[in-house]
Amino acid sequence: MNRGSVACTEVALRILVTGACGMLGRLVCSALSAQGHTVLGTDVTEGCERLDVSNTSRVFEVFNYFQPQAVIHCAAMTDVDGCERNPDSAYLVNTIGTWNLACACASVQCPIVYVSTDYVFDGEKTTPYSEFDNPNPINVYGASKLAGEQAVRDLCAKHFIVRTSWIVAPHGKNFALTILDLAQKRIAEGSIDKPLTIVADQVGSPTYAKDLAEFLSSLVESPLYGIYHFTNSGSCSWFEFASTVLEYAGINQVKVLPIKSEEWPTPTRRPKYSVLRHYRLELLGRDNVRSWKEAVRELVSEWTTAKQ
Repeated sequence: MNRGSVACTEVALRILVTGACGMLGRLVCSALSAQGHTVLGTDVTEGCERLDVSNTSRVFEVFNYFQPQAVIHCAAMTDVDGCERNPDSAYLVNTIGTWNLACACASVQCPIVYVSTDYVFDGEKTTPYSEFDNPNPINVYGASKLAGEQAVRDLCAKHFIVRTSWIVAPHGKNFALTILDLAQKRIAEGSIDKPLTIVADQVGSPTYAKDLAEFLSSLVESPLYGIYHFTNSGSCSWFEFASTVLEYAGINQVKVLPIKSEEWPTPTRRPKYSVLRHYRLELLGRDNVRSWKEAVRELVSEWTTAKQ
């Protein structure tokens, strides 16, 4: 059984995955295929079945010919600063796109798994947010994802909303790889005396995309619908996260310097504290997700192997 799994049966299904060419979507498709499901991976980029989730007619066209028995919705506009600068695009993809999929799922009573975010919360708490805390987003990204949550709740009785945070993987664009690439660039350029400046007053929980993909794939076989929080266990600041990544990679020539949020130029307000408590999994007795440090150690090992 997968870490944090809530699956109750093992039945082969036809499953539609959006954002399938992305960092998380690729791993979701792999996890589902390994379980014997028939998977249609869709995205707006080449390499997948073409699907722009904001195109209503195209969404229903894909549903009509594939006839999915479950949907895992990974597609999103996740560039937080991009969302703040262009809210219309954020709401078009994150809200209207999700609404389109929720409508299509509702028309055939198909379960939907929607990947949401810790940014639906304002970060004013000092203890982890549970699934029963009231959302209060402070930026466009969080607000557009929360509106997507509302569409899923309103339209689909059979829904899973999975809030997660700080997703990383040994491929794609993510914080861990950015830190590793920047450090290697400093070394290659001979500028190791120039430290990496990382925000130290924002606290959350890193999530290894591989672990999240396994959890999402387990949900399609479960009747336990609702909102879940899923991250790797434990929490840290971005500064501690970056320091740990470099430590595990054996890169000690490049120093990491902690800074305050106000010292980092960005148009977006971010929650100072957005640690997610896996309260539903706790109550089910299934909160056995490994620590973020263990997951990061595996990520760095895979990254190192790929570089060789």
